[in-house]
Parts: sequence; structure tokens; C-alpha cells
Amino acid sequence: MDGVLVHENQAIPGAADMIEHWVASGKRFLVLTNNSIYTPRDLRARLLSSGLDVPEANIWTSAMATAEFLRRQRPGGRAFVIGEAGLTTALHDAGFILTDQDPEYVVLGETRTYSFEAITKAIRLIAGGARFITTNPDVTGPSPEGLLPATGSVAALITQATGSAPYVVGKPNPMMFRSALNRIDAHSETTAMIGDRMDTDIVAGMEAGLLTILVHTGITRPGDVASFPFRPDVEHDSVAEILAELREGRVGEDSFVASGPHED
Repeated sequence: MDGVLVHENQAIPGAADMIEHWVASGKRFLVLTNNSIYTPRDLRARLLSSGLDVPEANIWTSAMATAEFLRRQRPGGRAFVIGEAGLTTALHDAGFILTDQDPEYVVLGETRTYSFEAITKAIRLIAGGARFITTNPDVTGPSPEGLLPATGSVAALITQATGSAPYVVGKPNPMMFRSALNRIDAHSETTAMIGDRMDTDIVAGMEAGLLTILVHTGITRPGDVASFPFRPDVEHDSVAEILAELREGRVGEDSFVASGPHED
């Protein structure tokens, strides 16, 4: 989202037209975020306020990917959860029982109010044998006052206390993109991923077998690409350039996954 479709809660030029083009033409696409705080309904409202009309069904979060992963691992399982509505709703919808009594998993996501009591409970449960899962590895998140500690930072605290490292579902784990492909019944050979970060979007898209498109409206600048040991398949200044090529018929467009860094 952020850096590809929006920047500081404003739609990036061409983003609204791109979404409208995909919706009108019936193309399969998802908008991804590593942020696990919000439900798709919440994110749709936030995107609308930025001038982007993205249907709920076309939003995929790290919380949803985590819930889908756990549903496949242990249907009807039990989990102790630290997180907001985006995560608890996704796990509930996946059939999980949310409890602190003998859970099989401790699931850590994003929240604005990390509780020391909840973190202590998580440490004791993991020490007692619960498996440790996190929605994403982001160590900080944005706020009007500056940086906030995020999932990755709290996960590091728990790991230090327990000696157990979590399994991280969100980007740069290609699992995030594979779950998105399954969501829209797409195949990696005919799907492109649009992102703005080499270290999360592009590497995960590459490892998932997708065509990777880097746009220069976010974190990674054109001069930064050469410092990485891998490259995107395509580079564009913005999604507006991609849309122009689509309209001119210069590229194919079976399925797209539009992604970005931690979106507030």
C-alpha cells in the first residue's frame, strides 16, 4: 500500500486510475500490507479517505495470511493472541479458539498498546511449549510523534526471554505472496508483484516466482538497486507508468499483487 498506492495518506498519482482499471476490467488483484492492526473493512475506509476505492475482497493483510497459514497447520486450533481486531477477527474467522488456557500457538501481531502483562503471559506460554508465530518482522512503525516499537521489536524481546525464534508469516517471507495467489486463484507464472522495497517486496516476490515490478515512489530509490545482489524484473517511476503500458497493450496483465512496506 504505502509507497505504491498511497504516501502520507494521499493517493499516489495514477493509483486510483489503476484500481479503477482493474475493477472495471474484472482483473484479479490484491492490495497487500504487513500491518495486522486493521480488518479489510477498516483498510477500505482508510483507503477511501485517501481517494482509493478498493473493495474489501481485494485487500490481503499479514493477519489474514497468518490466519490462513494456521488454519492449514491446525484446523480449529487454540491460540493466545497479542494484537488488534485485524488479527483476532482473522483468526476467529479461520475457526481458531482464542484463549490463554493451554494454547497451541502464541500469535504476536501489531498493536498500539503492547501490554507487559500480555508479553509476560506469552513468554510463559512459549516456555511451556506453545509455538511462536508473528504476523510480520517490522521492528518499528510510524506515528505522528515519531517511531513506535512494532512486532519485530517485541518478538525480539520474547525470543531473548525464551530462546524461541518465531515463524514470521509476513513479508519478506514468500508465504505472504503464495497465500495471496491462492486467495485469487492465480499462478505465479502469470502474476506480477508491484512493490517499492527491494528488501521486502522484491525479494519475496522473486522467491515466490512472480514478475517483480519496482516503483520509485516509496522506500527504494533508483540509485539503491545496484547495492542489492538481486534485481527487479521491471522498474517504473510510478504506477501511472504501469497503467499507461497496460492501456497501450505493451504488457500482459493476468493478476497483480500491489504491495508496500508497513502501512500505518
